[in-house]
Amino acid sequence: MKRSAGILMYRRKGRTFEFFLVHPGGPFWKNRDAGAWTVPKGAIEPDEDPLAAAKREFAEETGFTVDGEFIELGTFKQPGGKHVLVWAVEGDCEPAKLASNEFEMEWPPHSGKRQCFPEVDRGEWFGVADAQEKMLIGQRPMLERFFALKEGARNARTG
Repeated sequence: MKRSAGILMYRRKGRTFEFFLVHPGGPFWKNRDAGAWTVPKGAIEPDEDPLAAAKREFAEETGFTVDGEFIELGTFKQPGGKHVLVWAVEGDCEPAKLASNEFEMEWPPHSGKRQCFPEVDRGEWFGVADAQEKMLIGQRPMLERFFALKEGARNARTG
């Protein structure tokens, strides 16, 4: 089973939330928008702590380090079969300063030519409705889980 780890960064804007999502780089995703954005994530190396993997992947894909109080949201099975373990953390970053690592692939297909592409070509902050529209369909439950945990914490404080 393929396992990945990722981080859903959020920030508060008044009484609401915004979420930091990234757009995959490369020719396959170039002209896709709705349903294409993702949390920064990547493979968990053998014997690697999953949260450490999530932090490493966040840094590799965005150029930003992340720290704070991490809230485990759980594991989410993606349509392709991969399982993604995700944490939420409150933070902030400037999308214009995003700097992603690169990957190499044959492009155009069957051409024998190799090209490098950024793993992530941009990042952006989205409000709740926009985040739900922009996220990959298999990742949308991450937002639902985030709000379920936030609501549970609020009820625990007021109950």
